[in-house]
Amino acid sequence: MNRNTGIIATIAAVILCGCPGLFLCLFGGITATGNGTFNDQNLPPTVGFVLVCLSLIFILIPVGVGFFTLRKKPETPATDESLPPAA
Repeated sequence: MNRNTGIIATIAAVILCGCPGLFLCLFGGITATGNGTFNDQNLPPTVGFVLVCLSLIFILIPVGVGFFTLRKKPETPATDESLPPAA
C-alpha cells in the first residue's frame, strides 16, 4: 500500500467514523448529565453513558487506520547473495 492510499483511507475513516463519533460523544454527554430533553420525557443517563463509550470506539477507528496505514514499515534487507551448495 502506498502513501496516497493510506492518506485517502485515513481521510475516509475520519469523515465516516470520526465526525459522527464526535457528535455522538456530544449527544451522549448531554444525555448522561440529564440536561437534554429530546422528547416529552428525558432519556435515562445509562443511554448517555453507552453513547459516550460507543463514540470513543468511533473516534479510535480513524486513529488506528492512520497508524496502520501511515507508519513506516521496517525494510527487509536485500538478500541477493546466492546460497552455497549444501554439503
